[in-house]
Amino acid sequence: MAQTPAPRSTPDAHDGHVEHVDVLVLGAGLSGIGAAARLTTDHPGLSLLVLESRERLGGTWDLFRYPGVRSDSDMFTLGYRFKPWLGEKALADGDAIRSYVEETAAEYGVTERIRYRHQVVSAAWSSADARWTVDVLVDGEPATYTCGFLYCCSGYYDYAEGYRPTFPGEEQYEGTFVHPQHWPEDLEHAGKKVVVIGSGATAITLVPSMAREAEHVTMLQRTPTYVISIPARDQFSLALRKVLPEMTAYQVVRWRNVLRQMAFFNLSQAFPGPARAIVRRYTKKQLPDIDVDTHFNPPYDPWDQRFCVVPDADLYRVLRSGDASIATGSIETFTPTGVRLVGGEEIEADIVVTATGLNLLAFGGISFSVDGADVKLPETMSYRGLMLSGLPNFAYTIGYTNSSWTLKADLVAEFVSRLLGRLHGGSGEGRAQVVVERDPAVREEPFMDFEAGYVLRSIDQLPKQGAVTPWKLKQNYVHDIRAIRGSDLDDEALRWS
Repeated sequence: MAQTPAPRSTPDAHDGHVEHVDVLVLGAGLSGIGAAARLTTDHPGLSLLVLESRERLGGTWDLFRYPGVRSDSDMFTLGYRFKPWLGEKALADGDAIRSYVEETAAEYGVTERIRYRHQVVSAAWSSADARWTVDVLVDGEPATYTCGFLYCCSGYYDYAEGYRPTFPGEEQYEGTFVHPQHWPEDLEHAGKKVVVIGSGATAITLVPSMAREAEHVTMLQRTPTYVISIPARDQFSLALRKVLPEMTAYQVVRWRNVLRQMAFFNLSQAFPGPARAIVRRYTKKQLPDIDVDTHFNPPYDPWDQRFCVVPDADLYRVLRSGDASIATGSIETFTPTGVRLVGGEEIEADIVVTATGLNLLAFGGISFSVDGADVKLPETMSYRGLMLSGLPNFAYTIGYTNSSWTLKADLVAEFVSRLLGRLHGGSGEGRAQVVVERDPAVREEPFMDFEAGYVLRSIDQLPKQGAVTPWKLKQNYVHDIRAIRGSDLDDEALRWS
């Protein structure tokens, strides 16, 4: 493993000196660690640091600690392209995923490059100096870094606060409220009546997990979600590992799952009626005594929002057993002992879990400026889903909404590696900066074509995407292999200088 190039100034961020590196990666979650691993492998001579606002790496997989937290994508596609997932479970729990990220960081020499408790506040680009000046709070104290390239891998939601609507009458409720994003370590739910408000991935994970010890768990949803089950263990993968090298077996299963996901998504979008009917038939088979048309019949077409995935039909199992139940309707009011729905149904609850979603926070809430002028993100346009018009030497990672996040993250890291190769190339090939120039003829479209609540609540705060390639994100991995990995760095939208 190559030695980490030393930052080119005093390494103590608290002493007022400015520390400079070639590349600054923001975020030490799944995306940031993968990006840093890729860049340190491809460009061992460049200095690189990772700034992480929290005290530990792992991002999402360290933040969320609620019962049963796990992936809702299979690990053969959520894992990195360059590092096989060797766990037995296809849908892995949060601790296993964090360990995988931690192992990757150590294996690729990223661990020692991470600076924890570094909250990035602002980033200012100077064309004259061809560098970013990044203002940071370190344990509440100001510090400054500069870099030649800024790579934002902070995801797209607010780590500080989840989305928590105010419910009518909640002030009179005498039980315990808890949001999954801030799960108390000392919360005891054994023998308690629990209501989980929500119908997304978090809710359908919590319900079977809490039902093991609770007296009863009720999943209370305003509208249903599409739910499918996959085996917790991928027997095909386990068999392949016995006859093929680890990486070969991993790539075979990875591609099988990629193609399955794409086929499922594309067929659902092209033929929503038959897709809905197939899902309904399967759900009815799993839950013959439950009103599927009330509780599992979303008002939107398949894949207009993300499907929820359960391992080994665990949600269906606890609903069949009676350890959990499902209620669909709007809340009229909370009462001292629980919640009353419009229509009169009352549900008792000792604990109410508000699995009501996330708050979106684009690019970690950083304020950007270029040559002294503030950048308004809604006035920028996304290029290939990884750069923004008008922001030089800048890239970001936002993964797929209809597939595994890391499939896209890996492609972005490869593209950034190519950019850095041009920026730091030898034999006179090096350039100081690259910036995306927006095409005014391209019609604007919303940044994310996705109907999830956290997106719709914040869509006006986000950049735009365009109506045509390379300004439009296709949400298609095979297409993006050509559009990102196979793209020309002399694209007319990229201005090098």
